[in-house]
Amino acid sequence: MTTAMELVITLVAPVSLDPTRVASFVKVFGADHAERLGDRATDIFVEADLAATREKVKTLVADEAFDAVVQPVASRAKKLLISDMDSTMIGQECIDELAAVHGLKPKVAAITERAMQGELDFADALRERVALLEGIPVASIEGLLARVITASPGAGTLIATCRAHGVRTVLVSGGFMQFAVPVAQRLGIDAAFANELIAADGVLTGRVAEPILGGDAKRERLFAECEAMGITPDDAIALGDGANDLPMLETAGLGLAYRAKPKVAAVADGLIRHSDLTTALFVMGIKADNFAADPSDHP
Repeated sequence: MTTAMELVITLVAPVSLDPTRVASFVKVFGADHAERLGDRATDIFVEADLAATREKVKTLVADEAFDAVVQPVASRAKKLLISDMDSTMIGQECIDELAAVHGLKPKVAAITERAMQGELDFADALRERVALLEGIPVASIEGLLARVITASPGAGTLIATCRAHGVRTVLVSGGFMQFAVPVAQRLGIDAAFANELIAADGVLTGRVAEPILGGDAKRERLFAECEAMGITPDDAIALGDGANDLPMLETAGLGLAYRAKPKVAAVADGLIRHSDLTTALFVMGIKADNFAADPSDHP
């Protein structure tokens, strides 16, 4: 049984959106109308079944160089953005970069990849990798933050614009507070939650504080933020890339998979494959003219 409702299909390109592709989508879906959000993005409004439209759009954009997200118009505006950190809000996996200090990055990165693919238990894999970090000077973290850790494209604009529009931003990471707090401060994110690396005498001990913040804890943080704000998960948009993000992505009103692993991409509400993180702003209905400037562009 299908249920028709008012939907918006948001098309977002990395640079500029070809008007002929927009026209093609309008024709295919018999759309009521389309509305430009900027040179890179356009909304197409249709009356249709949500699940069926998402599947049809996923097929149509499989070989395209732009992204498309489908959602109900009624719940489009969001009050909370909750995001993963590693390989989502930043371009690196912090634990892999720490392992590089010991020359163990390939070994640790291989475990990280399997954990993010959902092939390993997240908590066990994290403990195994952290054990390999024993003896690394805590001061190495500051160096990595200064020289290696970089924000993903569009992250600064995404957070600045959310703040300007009254959207609370929260970083929730299966990584480490020693990275999450500085990253949140750098980007202007309201709050950060992550695991804590245990150190003694200025070096890492190879242990992580329990309990491990994994997928279930990410979902619980989403619930806690919503309760504190007096909103429901439908008012939240979530971003993530790995298997441990799935509980959060599936619970939020809209879960976007950013450069995601196949297991995540298969079930997320929308995919960001070609464009940057500002896609989340277009998806929330914010036009390019109303984007706030990325603070990092103005030192």
